[in-house]
Amino acid sequence: MKKIVILLFIGLLALTGYLFGGDLNPRFHSQEEVKWKFPFGKSYDYTDILVTRVVDGDTLVLENNERVRLIGIDTPEMHESEKLTRDAQRSGEETKIIKQLGKRSYEFTRKLVEGKRVRLEFDVERFDKYKRILAYVYLPDGTFLNALIVEQGYASLMTYPPNVKYADLFSRLYREARENRRGLWE
Repeated sequence: MKKIVILLFIGLLALTGYLFGGDLNPRFHSQEEVKWKFPFGKSYDYTDILVTRVVDGDTLVLENNERVRLIGIDTPEMHESEKLTRDAQRSGEETKIIKQLGKRSYEFTRKLVEGKRVRLEFDVERFDKYKRILAYVYLPDGTFLNALIVEQGYASLMTYPPNVKYADLFSRLYREARENRRGLWE
């Protein structure tokens, strides 16, 4: 009997978390708002969410510990990985040089967005095969982060249909950055 009561309580808790998206806001006479958080069923406001850490030039970590992969751009790798090896073979560049360029891209992105609240915009696909959120990111002043990184020469293009909403814009910005020898193209 005790097990049934516990299971019913857990089920009720799960249902409440699902129905209310994890946020219960009971009103008290003092007009204080209390926010209860459940480890499941939480929905986040991606129009105003904190970037707690920048992993590399094109990947961010949000306050809810989700990773965001910036759509349409690709920055050099900073750490040993299969991708670093592939990029070195493809480009003919030494891995040491690629990692140095990756560090520059990382620093550029970190200075722009780490510790700031951002707005995410999604395209057709919401997640990549690594379960990272795929998004276009906007800074509090409206600056389009993905585009700025390309415009300033700290990223190449990486277009995977069907997420191509800004592919033409990124292509133009990339061409201009290379022609004007900005960022990594100095």
